[in-house]
Amino acid sequence: METLAVFSLASQRASWLSARETTIASNVANANTPGYRAQDVTPFASVLQRLQLPMETTAPGHIKPESLAGAKLRVKPSDSWDVVYSGNSVNLEQEMLKAGEVGSAHALDVGVVRSFHQMLMNAVKG
Repeated sequence: METLAVFSLASQRASWLSARETTIASNVANANTPGYRAQDVTPFASVLQRLQLPMETTAPGHIKPESLAGAKLRVKPSDSWDVVYSGNSVNLEQEMLKAGEVGSAHALDVGVVRSFHQMLMNAVKG
């Protein structure tokens, strides 16, 4: 049986969230280590760009993917770490905000997978 795209994408995002959570924990653990540089994983958006999922239109009134080609969006990485005298760049407030984002994203992913699973089970039963 072929893996459904929603479950595959959710699995990849869960792995990414796990890696980000580990990185955040490492940053917090080294908050007092002189010379330690805070780290973060590459954004999940880059994973989606590598997948190159094609846009589909299912009705004549839908927006065509070609019409979106002119919209040039650029994402600039922000490096807002404050480096203190010891050379350490960990900001505990930022790390706690990132940890909260990871928790919220995980809860969202679990909810989406649970809902999709329920829809799939209802389709099979009906």
